[in-house]
This record gives sequence, C-alpha cells and structure tokens, in this order.
Amino acid sequence: MSRPVAPAPQRFYVETLGCPKNQVDSDKLIGTLIADGMVGTDRIDEADLVVVNTCAFIDEARRESIDTVLTLDEQRRDGTRLVVTGCMAERYGAELTEALPEVDQVAGFGVPIGGRQRRDLIPVTALTTDDVPELDLLNLPRPRSAVPWAYVKIAEGCDRSCGFCAIPSFRGPQRSRDVVSILGEVDQLEVREVVLVAQDLASYGKDRPDELGAGSIVPLVRAVAERVDRVRLLYLYPSDLSDELIDAVCDSGVPYFDLSLQHVSKPLLRRMRRWGDGDRFSRRIADIRSREPGAAFRSNFIVGYPGETDDDHDQLVRFVEEAQLDWCGFFSYSAEDGTFAAGLDGAVDPALVHERLAELRELQDAITADRRDELIGATVEVLVDEVGVGRTHREAPEIDGIVHVAADLAPGSFAAVEVVDALGPDLVAAGGDPVGEDDR
Repeated sequence: MSRPVAPAPQRFYVETLGCPKNQVDSDKLIGTLIADGMVGTDRIDEADLVVVNTCAFIDEARRESIDTVLTLDEQRRDGTRLVVTGCMAERYGAELTEALPEVDQVAGFGVPIGGRQRRDLIPVTALTTDDVPELDLLNLPRPRSAVPWAYVKIAEGCDRSCGFCAIPSFRGPQRSRDVVSILGEVDQLEVREVVLVAQDLASYGKDRPDELGAGSIVPLVRAVAERVDRVRLLYLYPSDLSDELIDAVCDSGVPYFDLSLQHVSKPLLRRMRRWGDGDRFSRRIADIRSREPGAAFRSNFIVGYPGETDDDHDQLVRFVEEAQLDWCGFFSYSAEDGTFAAGLDGAVDPALVHERLAELRELQDAITADRRDELIGATVEVLVDEVGVGRTHREAPEIDGIVHVAADLAPGSFAAVEVVDALGPDLVAAGGDPVGEDDR
C-alpha cells in the first residue's frame, strides 16, 4: 500500500517598499510565514500568497505603492491571494480596500503590546490562520540574514510632532523594545554589521522610564558593538546627539552620523516644529570631527516647506557648502493630510522648488565626488557584502556608495584594500589583505 503524498507547501512572495524599517517588518513577516509552514519564492507566478509591504511617507511613495500593487496583480496567477500591508494599510485601511478591488486583503501589523488594534484591519500575521493573534510584529523572530549585515529595529512609532510628518498618526507613539530581545535578535542574525533603525533612534528608552529611560541608546550601542564587528545608527535627531552617544559611536569603530536635520533656517525649522539651526548643527559637526577626523556624515533636507523664502534657501546652500557632508538627500515638501504643515500658508511654487532642488543636488554631487577623490591612495578596511562589492565605515548599505573590490574576496570577510580610483559616489580598490580579529 503506497503512502499518501503530502501536499506541496504553500509559497509566498513579499515585495517591500520604503525605508529600512519596512524591510525589518518584512523580515519579521517572512519569519512568521515560514514558521506557519510556507516557503518563499522569487517568482510571482509561483506564489500562492503575494504580500506588498507599502510606504506612505510622501505622495510619491504612495503612488509607487499603488503602481506596484497593480503590477503584481497583473503578474500573479489565478487563485493567488494578493495582500497589502505596511504604512498605507495602517494609514488608510478601509479607504484602500475600497479603492483597490484587485486586492484580496488589506492587513495591519497586529496588536501592539499595551496598544489597540485598528478595527478595519486584520493583522498580517493571521494570513495563514483563522486566529487573530495579539502580538507585536516588532518582537517576532526573523530568518537569518542572507548578507553579512542586517537592519535591527529597536523601537516603533514616534513621540515627536514634526509639522510635515504623519508617521505618528499611523505608527503610533514610541514603543522601545527591551534590551534582551534586541540583543537576542542580533545574536540570531549572525552578521558582521548591525544597522540600528527606528523612527527616532536616539530617543530609545524614553517611553520606558522605569526600565530604560533617556540615554539608553548609549549602553545599547555599546552592548551591540560587543557582539558584532560593526554597529551603525540611522536617523539621529540632532537634539539628542549627546556627548555620550557621540563617544559610543566613535568607540564602536563606525564613526558614521546620520543626522536628521531637515533644514538650517531657524524660523523655518520652528515652522516645521523642529529643534536647532545651522549654527548649532555646524558646531556639533565640527566637534565630532575634532574627536574623529575620519567621521562620515549623512543628512536629509526638505525643500519647499510652506513659507520657505529665498533667504531660507540661501542659508541651506551656504550650510551645504560649508559643512561638506559626505552624503545628502534633498526632497521636495509633500503635503500630508492631518499634519500641522497641511494648514500652513506660504506654499512655494513647484517650479521654484524644482530649481532649488536642482541647485542643491548639483552642489552636493560635487562635494560627494570631492570627498571620495580625497580617499584615492588611502588604505581602507572593507566589509565584503557580495562578490566584488565592499563598504568601509563611510557607506551605509543600500543608501550610500560602494567600494568595488577584487572578486576573490569572500563575502562576509574584512579586508584592507587600497583605493585606486573614484567614480562619483563609488570607490575602486585594489589588493585585499585579510583582516583578522586580532587586527581589528
């Protein structure tokens, strides 16, 4: 008598849009689906379940999310379930269901511990079961990383009220993870570099004063640095960049500072409901460089925020020229429903915004190229991400430039290489002496 043949496992395909924090959410979702007996696939036409993890930060991201959903709907085979999750699902819920009849389900991220669930959203973690779990996606396990680095989200939500940002309205207030769960995830990933991410990274622990408290990011960075070769921080609000945090970042061996500045004009920053001004930012950057001359800097700036004057723009141009940051992103203001800025007067003409963006991007491209040229002839240490591609401490994965390295350097290894050329944001290196634990 022949044995019955077990049915083939269901296959899933996940498409992730938006920021690194969304990628972590997708990893947690993938871990849940695998634990439920499903198998991942890179082919949409083989999938029984297609999930789109959307971004809703600005209008352009929302359009990309909708276009992606419609494209995947055309590519999926009959009988495949198409599910939309992520920030658009959290933010628009029922409206998204009505606007996209092609979608089989609009799913939220579950029930935050101590929080509340959207009534119009089914948790995405219930995709393979009829049960509705009360859990927090933030603390779910995830698969091992396929590359030698990984994002680790240490908190969800945000307690700030920046005038342009709708994230707190659909991601909720800040919820910091406990240290044990974070370090457990770091150990489980088995990577050489961990990139810590959150909506407001430096505020980690403020929402849990009895257990963690303000400044908890510092011992966390040091604890992660004891477990991996590199720890990198993305998105630091400048007012919380303390001397202790700067020291911890520099001591980690990755003096990389991703500062969320957004502008430098003091009056405009106040209209943005944000702290700081160009002079304060310049002094802090100079202070960091005095401690660590090799420090790398990244920031992002909004152009065309309501009320931005020619003088405001000129201040930003001067700051970019003088600060000589390694990497900068410039984005046009996007009006978001429910935000403070949506009700402000002083809209900037789109044509003028385009001109200002072009000026700033051209200026920064030249600065970035010059800073890369300065490294020609230097010996640098790279982490090899994949065959022929490495990164020094100056390059965050997927965001900044790369270092082209010899193809015989093994992915996951560290090597000392000589920079022989620069191609815009990228470097070209030769040689490759292995760097062991004793040399690091």
